[in-house]
Amino acid sequence: MTTLKTQIADALKNSMRAKEMATVTVLRGLQAAIKQIEIDERVELDDNRVLAVIEKQIKQRKESIKAFEGANRQDLASKEQAEVEIISQFLPAAMTEEELDSIIAQTILAQEATSMKDMGKVMNSLRPIIAGRADPAQVSAKIKAKLA
Repeated sequence: MTTLKTQIADALKNSMRAKEMATVTVLRGLQAAIKQIEIDERVELDDNRVLAVIEKQIKQRKESIKAFEGANRQDLASKEQAEVEIISQFLPAAMTEEELDSIIAQTILAQEATSMKDMGKVMNSLRPIIAGRADPAQVSAKIKAKLA
C-alpha cells in the first residue's frame, strides 16, 4: 500500500507532466507543509500525521473562503475552493450519516457518557476514527445533541 506522501508526490509528477500549474502549485505547498513539520520535529511523518496536515490545509482554505466571501471577493474565494478540491482528493472516503451516527452512539455507550461533562472524553476517543472522514465540527454538534 502506498503512503499518502507517495500519493501526493505521484499526483505532483502527473500534474507537472500535464502542465496543470495550479495543481502543481497547490501540491508543492502541501509537500512543503509536510516537509516543514518533518524538519522542525526531525521525524518522518506517518499517514495519520500527513492526514492531519492535509486537514489543517483544508481548514485554512475554508477560513479564507469565508473571509473572501465576506469581503465580496468571489474570484479569490473560488480560487481557494479549487485548492480545497485538489487537496481533498487525498482524504479517505467520507463517512455516511448512518455510519457517523452509529459510531457516535457506540462511543457514547463505551465511554459511559451521560452528560455534557463527558463531551471531551467522547470526542477524544472518536478523533482517530473520524480523522479525515468526517468534519470534527459536525461530529461535535451530533455528540452535543445526543448528550443534551
